[in-house]
Amino acid sequence: MLLTVKSKLITNQEQHDKLLKTMEKINEACDFISEFAYKNWIFGKIGIQKHLYYEIREKFGLSAQMAVRAIGKVAESYKVNKDTVHVFDPHGAIVYDQRILSYKSADEISILTLDGRIEVGIQYGEYRKLEANRVKGQADLIYKNGIFYLMIVVDLPDAEPILPGDVLGVDLGIVNLATTSDGKSYSGEKCTKIRQKYAKVKAVLQSVGTYSAKKRLKKISGRERRFKKDTNHCISKEIVQTAKDTNRAIALEDLSGIRERVTVSKAVRESIGKWTFLELRNFIEYKAKLSGIPVVPVDPRNTSRECSVCGYTDKKNRKNQASFACLECGHTENADSNAAKNIASRAAVNLPIVLCLGN
Repeated sequence: MLLTVKSKLITNQEQHDKLLKTMEKINEACDFISEFAYKNWIFGKIGIQKHLYYEIREKFGLSAQMAVRAIGKVAESYKVNKDTVHVFDPHGAIVYDQRILSYKSADEISILTLDGRIEVGIQYGEYRKLEANRVKGQADLIYKNGIFYLMIVVDLPDAEPILPGDVLGVDLGIVNLATTSDGKSYSGEKCTKIRQKYAKVKAVLQSVGTYSAKKRLKKISGRERRFKKDTNHCISKEIVQTAKDTNRAIALEDLSGIRERVTVSKAVRESIGKWTFLELRNFIEYKAKLSGIPVVPVDPRNTSRECSVCGYTDKKNRKNQASFACLECGHTENADSNAAKNIASRAAVNLPIVLCLGN
């Protein structure tokens, strides 16, 4: 499985300045290349390189491979849109490949700057230390809040697939971000309060419109995003660990069209666009794969209206967001727990097919 690992570069002031100078010069070269490409309507990497390679090396002091990477960055950007000339942020990400970036050890890299190579320490977050033979292709150097990071693509081996004896159903929602068929719920109350808090602050800052307000707005947006990501990581980690400890596969419903399917209030509907459901699902899927746990997709239709005991389906079974009461057999339960059980039972039917395809 290919994963992108975000690693922090541990630089002293001299190394920081050299990397920043290199980043700014390469992006300056990208602006120069972009103007030529748009003016002459030449957007292919080979065509641009034929005309500008030696000029940009001399004009901006770039090494051979840095010049190639700058041309490649511009060419890639025009594959998406050719309507206007592209302008590049001075601190926009730049690409390093194996010719200008090498791994000295698990904790140190050698990276090329305009002033030659420097050896820099690196730190990782939740991931294991890198094995050089697992690093795949190029890495992006990014600059954020005065700190350099490398986005490294690594190929991690999948765990030996387990042979599950049952299925753990997971229902994703708003009031409860996730609920399992075991009855475990991960409340979204704190998340909603945090979102509302940030929304009010951002509205005030946007109305002010000053430079300092915009700077503060950017900082707050980043903080909110990190909170969401951390919450999704924690939830997905616990769900996968539960499935692993109980030797079960994980069942997830298809999230496509979630905005159209939701039947709650307008305020709650608006929060759907504010929470990263797809991210939570992706986190569960990749963590499960690394643990050898099969993930079974389930048709989401009527999972919240069907009785998990007798199978009777009716819109009126779900009295409100939180309560489920079957009109046929009288079974009552938390609505999300009932839906998670339906997801699990539907997945159990498809589990043999998923296991065969996995093999």
